[in-house]
Amino acid sequence: MKTRYSIPLAFLILASVMGCQKKLTEDPKGNLTPVNYLKTQADLDAAVTSIYAMYAVDGAYAFTSKSTSYFGADDLTTDPGLNKGDMRAFDQLNGSSSNNSMNAEWNGPWTAIYQANNVLTNYKQVKSTETLINQSIGQAYFLRAWGYYNLVRTFGPVPLIDKVIAVDDRPARADVNSIFNFIVSDLKTAKRLLPTSFPNQPGRANQLAARSLLADVYLTMAGWPLKKTENYAFAAAEADSVIKTGTYTLVNDFAAVFTTNNNSESVFAIQFNVGGNSPNRTYGASSVPLDEVASDGSSGWDDYYPEINFYLNAPKCTRTDATFYTTLKLIQSDKTFKLVSWDSNETHAGHPYYKKFRSGVGDGVKETATAIQQINPSTNKTTDIIRYPLVLLDYAEASAMASGGPSGAAYAAVNQVRTRAGLPNLTTGLSATDFQKAVVNERGYEFAGEFGIRWFDIVRLQMLPEIIAARGNKENPINFTGDITQRYIAPIPQNEMYRNPTWTQNPGY
Repeated sequence: MKTRYSIPLAFLILASVMGCQKKLTEDPKGNLTPVNYLKTQADLDAAVTSIYAMYAVDGAYAFTSKSTSYFGADDLTTDPGLNKGDMRAFDQLNGSSSNNSMNAEWNGPWTAIYQANNVLTNYKQVKSTETLINQSIGQAYFLRAWGYYNLVRTFGPVPLIDKVIAVDDRPARADVNSIFNFIVSDLKTAKRLLPTSFPNQPGRANQLAARSLLADVYLTMAGWPLKKTENYAFAAAEADSVIKTGTYTLVNDFAAVFTTNNNSESVFAIQFNVGGNSPNRTYGASSVPLDEVASDGSSGWDDYYPEINFYLNAPKCTRTDATFYTTLKLIQSDKTFKLVSWDSNETHAGHPYYKKFRSGVGDGVKETATAIQQINPSTNKTTDIIRYPLVLLDYAEASAMASGGPSGAAYAAVNQVRTRAGLPNLTTGLSATDFQKAVVNERGYEFAGEFGIRWFDIVRLQMLPEIIAARGNKENPINFTGDITQRYIAPIPQNEMYRNPTWTQNPGY
């Protein structure tokens, strides 16, 4: 594991990820340690901004590699050839500790956690008001908790580091329960310190983001591996507290969620800025078929798309129409375009793709219904980590499981999501278990392809056997014959195992 002493000021030029269009200029403070650097509120603000910046790079969550080990889910698959071997290995449930793309899932959170620890260790020397300091460190607590939440769900036991450590320290891995308790503690602190909003400062985590994330954490703790079912009630309470504020509303048009930034249902999102050298490369070319070439010669990267049966089993509704891309545009020798179905033998993959990840905010794929002018790999589109539908569906599931059956409020929450999708209300009279299955299915299609949401549902509810059983014969073949429960977490990257010889690799790797 890499360790950090000083605040990496080189990253502070990425403050543009918080919405600023002007780069910060690096200065001699880049050689200072946090002990003598953090003096003013401006210093503290810059240090907190750099935590966000750690997440918004290719080596963290700016590229498809952030989801490498989540390709075992049915909402993600990749090409059977090309240069997609790292993602394909996990799609086949046979990833390894030497997988290079997986490093983003490990290094991204850790660099942010180290920076958060710098802030939380040294903020007391800052000369400012209590309110402003609390707002800053509240964000640091939130961002540290979110980093650990991603790490523990992806890799299981990891070190629990809450302070600046020496370069040669080799901390042991903590158990999963301790890590989750640490996450809960950080989020409780964050929601106490943070305001309910940061007006005109999109992307900053506020109190409602902390409550929303805490609800999701409690819901996860109620499932595998901890199975602390008493946490369903805590999850419901936290989500309900966000719902009752009336702060967030669903965007009327589902498709518009993916062509706008920081809209009415965005609770917390990573910000990107192409002009500030911080592009989001998950939208645009990454989700476009290799078969598609634009008029200007740019083409798709074919990185990810859904499994066929996941698409075929989708409900018939406007949300499905906006989610999946099923008619490909193939350029001809005369520069006109031929429209073909996703399952045409003129396509090399024979799969549907994702429509909702194509356009970005008008800077991804530039196209009409019958032609493509340009396919860009870099966009300014935010990555929404928490959308309001997640809060509604977390509440619906958690409250039903806590009470032994769904209440009218639980039905109302899931039906808000279904109504926006163009679906009828959920059937009444369901048992708690059947209601949970319905909500999890709803979440699968509401958040199809979105940064691990489907995979983490599969993990906490141990759904891999049924996901595998529903897998079609045109998918990348499963290349694993061992204990399937060993595939719910990824291996620790091999370089980290070399650096920490006392660690034991996760079972099955």
